[in-house]
Amino acid sequence: MSDVTRILDRAGKGDGAAAEELLPLVYDELRKLATARMAQESAGQTLQPTALVHEAWLRLTGGDDQHWNSRGHFFGAAAEAMRRILVDIARRKQSVRHGGGQQRMEWTGLDIAAPDGGDTVLAVSDALDGLAAEDPVCAELVKLRFFAGFSNAEAAQMLGMSERTAKRTWAYARARLYEELKTQE
Repeated sequence: MSDVTRILDRAGKGDGAAAEELLPLVYDELRKLATARMAQESAGQTLQPTALVHEAWLRLTGGDDQHWNSRGHFFGAAAEAMRRILVDIARRKQSVRHGGGQQRMEWTGLDIAAPDGGDTVLAVSDALDGLAAEDPVCAELVKLRFFAGFSNAEAAQMLGMSERTAKRTWAYARARLYEELKTQE
């Protein structure tokens, strides 16, 4: 049993000091996940990976009912928290109060408004919610691969499945999400 798993077990039993011990052990890995995820975002994104990690940490440790069964479960929850944060930001940017999806673009000294690419994050999130209703394990694999940036082998290990099964599930999920996104257009 790894140190992270032991600390997660202690945190699940109500040990308040466990969260303080956990952060230094998982911070670098969470930072790598956030950096990989932010690299997939549009160029106009103002959120930095460090801020994404801190916000996700607050969401993960903010409630009293946080219990993680394993290291994989914890990082799955972290990936979900990061996904929800990015979806919330995309929704906020699309609201009329915040510009209605318009952003400033420089064009020979003239500022004009152009549509924002935040629709993609929302569309993927909606499609993923639909997939989660039908196949939760498949949706969890997508979260770990797409939103957290884990490799196929890492995600398979976290979900307790073979790498070959994860590869088939990933291919199925991509096809399902592609069809769902195609119908949303």
